[in-house]
Amino acid sequence: MNLKELSQNLGLSQTTVSRALNGYPEVSPATRARVEEAARAFNYRPSTRAKGLATGQALAIGHVIPMSSKHEMVNPIFGDFIAGAGETYARHGYEMILSIVDDKNETSVYQGLKSRRAVDGVIVHGPRMNDTRIPLLAKLGLPFAVHGRASGCTVPYAWLDVNNRSAFERATKYLYDLGHRRIALLNGLEDMDFAHRRRDGYMSALTAQGLSVDTSLMRSGEMTELSGYGATREMLARPGAPTAILCSSLISALGVRRAIEEKGLVMGKDVSVITHDDVLSYLKNGEEVPIFTATRSSVRDAGRKLAEMLLQAIANPEAAPCSELLEAELIVGASTGPAPRKD
Repeated sequence: MNLKELSQNLGLSQTTVSRALNGYPEVSPATRARVEEAARAFNYRPSTRAKGLATGQALAIGHVIPMSSKHEMVNPIFGDFIAGAGETYARHGYEMILSIVDDKNETSVYQGLKSRRAVDGVIVHGPRMNDTRIPLLAKLGLPFAVHGRASGCTVPYAWLDVNNRSAFERATKYLYDLGHRRIALLNGLEDMDFAHRRRDGYMSALTAQGLSVDTSLMRSGEMTELSGYGATREMLARPGAPTAILCSSLISALGVRRAIEEKGLVMGKDVSVITHDDVLSYLKNGEEVPIFTATRSSVRDAGRKLAEMLLQAIANPEAAPCSELLEAELIVGASTGPAPRKD
């Protein structure tokens, strides 16, 4: 049933029915209740486009992904975030628009979204140090919220982040307490803000325990299975190989495990491994006993919460930007154990 048919059934104008369903105050409570009851009975839902025309909103949220980051589209971490955000959008009657754009056109895409009123707000993914998108969006006046933080940005903005520094500081200290002294770090790309914070936490923990920072045990790059495998294979083949490895992603940790086993070693006995972000819908970290010891955080929950934060900002444009820092939980699995004894 469409709006015209519902209106004819009720004997009301399409304008009255639309206004009743969209909460306009000039519609009487009795008429509103009658219209809502009929809509439920006939399973009628107004189209997002029609509702947007009535309210002056696009009722859509944009997610702009630069081509250089297009691998995120097939990354289960990104997929879980989008799934969580989508749940919030659907509950509030919003749609989601995903755009993959050439990096050099990213600014014009945001400008176009604003000028065409194609979206009511955007989520910023993968913030970098001194990220230029944040002051751009603030200048455009397009509501936005950031998944993460951007060191060096001075304009106020809404964000939700995991305490990456604390998580990696705690994980490094846990490995130290197990007797490990040669602890490697497999980090994300170093210009990403989260990677910068994780490295700081790792280095801070080493320094606090009186250990020197050995850059030969530090690697950064895209968080893929292949990168985890390659970096681990190379480090294990060298003198003074690490006895423990701290990974920035469960995906790269899978590559770490492959390299360990290929060398005839046992993960958790010969080489300990801790990973981050192990709560993934389609990539489970074991069942009752986790495969990997992990600094656990739910990306899906983060998507739900950040989407809610953005919708609140859209509804209350005069309010100060909100922020939330989540703490990761250290979950002990089968991938860690005491440092192996020296013969």
